[in-house]
Amino acid sequence: MSSISKSKYNSDRLILVCNDDGIFSPGIRALAEVAKEFGEVAVIAPDRQQSAVGHAITVSDPLRVTPFQINSRMEGQAVNGTPADCVKLGHGNLMKRKPDLVLSGINHGSNAGINILYSGTVSAATEGTILGYPSIAVSCTEFSDSADLSGSQEATRRAIRYVLEQGLPAGITLNVNAPAGPLKGLRWAKQANSRYVEEFEGRVDPRNKPYFWITGRLEILDKGDDLDLNLLKKGYATITPIQYDLTAHIFYRNQGKELE
Repeated sequence: MSSISKSKYNSDRLILVCNDDGIFSPGIRALAEVAKEFGEVAVIAPDRQQSAVGHAITVSDPLRVTPFQINSRMEGQAVNGTPADCVKLGHGNLMKRKPDLVLSGINHGSNAGINILYSGTVSAATEGTILGYPSIAVSCTEFSDSADLSGSQEATRRAIRYVLEQGLPAGITLNVNAPAGPLKGLRWAKQANSRYVEEFEGRVDPRNKPYFWITGRLEILDKGDDLDLNLLKKGYATITPIQYDLTAHIFYRNQGKELE
């Protein structure tokens, strides 16, 4: 099969679509629309908001699956678990066969910089990679449910074509982020070294019990024209290859075989 034909619709291609905003999110419908241009789509997603759960999995409670349909159009399966749970269940139990591609998103809110570490959207795609499937996470920088996701959709379309034509090395996930609105361009980028400068605002509930609400701002710790956060500020969408191998390889290579 030629590389051109690989990037077209193939009825034998099965694509698993997940997210962390929940199956009701406009973003997952927008992602499923793009996925349907390339093959059959299976939507398996959390039944509620699961943002910032990272790569958590459910081990102490039963997982329940409910058939889901919205506007008599998109059929899917809602799971009372995390994004990683959804991909695991899809892989092992809920799909008629193994998927050819895993897509996660379109998240409402950026998953660039340090957000990659916290993101349930990215973790769903990473779980797909762990299970051996080429996987892509997609996010829009705009949080509003009414955000224009056309640029994110076009960035997704280009990323899918790349994966179908070029493939991905084992252990690599593609993390795509795009501003709201039309696509200005999609550029390869590095994850920016960043962190949150956090504050915990103390409050008191109606029963006079204290609690805390997290607030803060994102701080970029390095400079470069090829950083995801900086390119997003300039209006470009970014595509970053990431991996779940957390070994600090350069540091490791400089160590001996035994620590005395």
